[in-house]
Amino acid sequence: MSNAYQSRGVSASKTDVHNAIKNVDKGIFPGAFCKIIEDPSDKDYCALMHADGAGTKSSLAYMYYKETGDETVFEDIAQDSLIMNIDDLLCVGAGTSEGDSFIVSNTIGRNAHRIPGSIISRVINGYEASAQILRDSGISVVLSGGETADVGDLVSTIIVDSTVFTRLKKTNVIDSANVKAGDVIVALASYGKATYETKYNAGMGSNGLTAARHLLFSHEYADKYPETYSSTLDTSVVYCGKYKLTDILPGTDVTVGKAVLSPTRTYAPVIYKILNESREGIHSIIHCTGGAQVKCKGFGSYIKYVKNDLFEAPPLFKELLNSDISVKEAYNVFNMGHRMEIYCDEKEAARIISAAASFGIDAKVIGHTEASTSASNELEITVNGEKYVY
Repeated sequence: MSNAYQSRGVSASKTDVHNAIKNVDKGIFPGAFCKIIEDPSDKDYCALMHADGAGTKSSLAYMYYKETGDETVFEDIAQDSLIMNIDDLLCVGAGTSEGDSFIVSNTIGRNAHRIPGSIISRVINGYEASAQILRDSGISVVLSGGETADVGDLVSTIIVDSTVFTRLKKTNVIDSANVKAGDVIVALASYGKATYETKYNAGMGSNGLTAARHLLFSHEYADKYPETYSSTLDTSVVYCGKYKLTDILPGTDVTVGKAVLSPTRTYAPVIYKILNESREGIHSIIHCTGGAQVKCKGFGSYIKYVKNDLFEAPPLFKELLNSDISVKEAYNVFNMGHRMEIYCDEKEAARIISAAASFGIDAKVIGHTEASTSASNELEITVNGEKYVY
């Protein structure tokens, strides 16, 4: 059971959620990263509808805005909401063939007493800017509108969610059920500055924000902004860190607040290039979202995942490791330096690493898969010579 996360009312494993849906139909590719259903109009195609959002990152954006007056952070929140969907869908190969398209609808819930119309404009502009980044890489994204609701009785600040629909040929599906013993794991870094990014990305993405906010930022924010956390929390776990939002993150020239608010990097241009060159030899793509580096355990059968040459934790994650969280839990909550994994034949690795490099993104082989001797999948992560088993 997670401690730093669970004590703040969030579960990395979402055991109760998985139990609630365990008997729900898993679709026509039950081992795929996303649920895939039959296309209603063409038997050669399948369809997907996916929902996700920026989560509690929007609460941090609100706090940063209140401290600095900077509304632009809400443009990045729109990117978080959009990319958390798009990059999940990339894992099944969606959006990467001629004629594929992502159709997006968004839902914004706000407390109008705290979130003015100018911020709503920022969010909407952020959706368009993020969609254009994808379009510039040849990926079709259509924004179909959405809903903005004033729900102050339910939402203390703002929540930004998206739903994305797409379809693709069944023959183009990447099915993570096909991961096999002997695959290598190629990881794409979550930090740095990709060619299609305008600023340094500290790599947080949109997972683990409840833990990150409270582990890093000073308790002074508890009294100043009680609307940014749940009244059900014990105050001993609220904003327990040493940093102010505007302090500089060690090892960088950006503030800690802006580092945590770095917009979720999309890997769409990279995956588009890789899959358009060849899909042969690529058996699984995993987006390290909920569950972070442990996410892979949910895919394939009788697989032992071995991650023994990970990226060194970049600056933001080093600070999180210096806070009140164990190394084992940190890798179950945060991506810790890479957020996309490609499982493939060894001969494909160099091609994938080269494709990532062409976009300014570091990539490397961080491990491999073996046959599991257990009745379920296993995961072994090695960090600084220490092994952690999940």
